[in-house]
Amino acid sequence: MGALLGCALLLTACSDEPDLVPQPPLGGESTAPFFDPSLEPAAAVMALVPEAATALVVTDYEELRLRLGAVDLTSASPAEQRRGFWSTARREAVLLSPGLLRPVDQRLRTTYGFGQDDVAWEARFTTPTGDGWVIQLRDDLDLGGVQRAMDAGEAPLQGATIDRARALVSRDTTEVPSSSWAADPERTALVGASATSTYVDSTCIPYDVAFVDGEESDLAAAPSADLEALDELGAFSLSFGLELVTVRLGPVRNDMFDRARLPDILPRTDPDFALGYVRPVADPSGGRIGYRLGDPDAAARLARERHLPFAVCAP
Repeated sequence: MGALLGCALLLTACSDEPDLVPQPPLGGESTAPFFDPSLEPAAAVMALVPEAATALVVTDYEELRLRLGAVDLTSASPAEQRRGFWSTARREAVLLSPGLLRPVDQRLRTTYGFGQDDVAWEARFTTPTGDGWVIQLRDDLDLGGVQRAMDAGEAPLQGATIDRARALVSRDTTEVPSSSWAADPERTALVGASATSTYVDSTCIPYDVAFVDGEESDLAAAPSADLEALDELGAFSLSFGLELVTVRLGPVRNDMFDRARLPDILPRTDPDFALGYVRPVADPSGGRIGYRLGDPDAAARLARERHLPFAVCAP
């Protein structure tokens, strides 16, 4: 509990890198959203995510290679180097997505000359009618092989489109940025900081999803009162580094301390939330909770399955 009182520590404890969330323009001016490749991947891809999407997962492989000392790794690198990178990544990083091209990596490399290790970043999103994705390929990759794989209907590239000018391959994205997640300032404010992986959810998590055991109606009086004290919650995000995790719930929230301590007073998740997220530090003015990253696999599973107590819906 003492860790929750260390708000001043949040400036160093909530992110592996400085907070780079873009600020709104001065004077109340607004501009139409567009895809800006100079932004961090989670911020850039929002212009391609349909408005109806409910969740977004982004993996920044360039950032991951940088932090793991494999910045020059490509699909042409020796097999031992490629295996070593993925072994270290699985052990030390939160991999919310296993890599879109990894299941067919060998075939793509041998037949078309590219593979998973040529992906700069990858985004996947969920909509009520299905899933979509975007991959950004490295700048110096010859895209001819990618086009041939698409023309041959190679999975998972079947039905995808390619933007050669921006080295983007995508499926089921929006072509109208004004009808994308980038048009929602509440969502764009949740991303923009450097991270190896980012998870963005469009809404709070129902009690019976956040906690796999028990019903809200079965809670004792004290935990019920803690739930009653929560403010309404909309979209939220998690940004993962190799050591730290930053949760963003929106600016200036009065319930940050209450939300940070929910895992200690409510039913356990599966796996236990404390296995993945350690020593919370709450920042009400910034609407953030910072955690030390525990077990990366546990942290990834909790996020993928939405077992996230801090984001539970207010009653």
